[in-house]
Amino acid sequence: MEIRVPRVRVIGADGEQVGVLSRDEALSMAQDAGLDLVEIQPNADPPVCRIMDFGKFKFEMQKKAHAAKRKTKQVEIKELKFRPSTEDGDYNVKMRNMKRFLEEGDKVKVVVRFKGREMAHTELGEQMVKRIQADIVNESVIESFPRFEGRQMVMMVAPKRK
Repeated sequence: MEIRVPRVRVIGADGEQVGVLSRDEALSMAQDAGLDLVEIQPNADPPVCRIMDFGKFKFEMQKKAHAAKRKTKQVEIKELKFRPSTEDGDYNVKMRNMKRFLEEGDKVKVVVRFKGREMAHTELGEQMVKRIQADIVNESVIESFPRFEGRQMVMMVAPKRK
């Protein structure tokens, strides 16, 4: 992109202010140094330009953006399904998995599913949810309390923030 204004404020390659120069003088200065003249503040009066290696600048910005993207953690939602009649062995395995998911920073969607005549005994599902809440109270925060969605009871659990 071309710089179209007749006069620009120039910052040298070392970061020192050179002053207000004509566009042609600034361009010849940049060419003598083997660098580019880059407009960094087009709305200023006069616009501010810097003498720099534009390819290297773009590469550094790309590297910073990649590093920032790599540091972010995508929070996943894991789902664990229980039944009102889930036995202790299966329950313990699912609780171990839930604790591992929470330690990894993921959210957990707890689903208690009712089949057939189990809908007549929803209090068993509520007991199951209360037992789950009691077992994970130290590692987590209940994001949404248990609610019915058709034939299942759903609760969202998130890891505690440190």
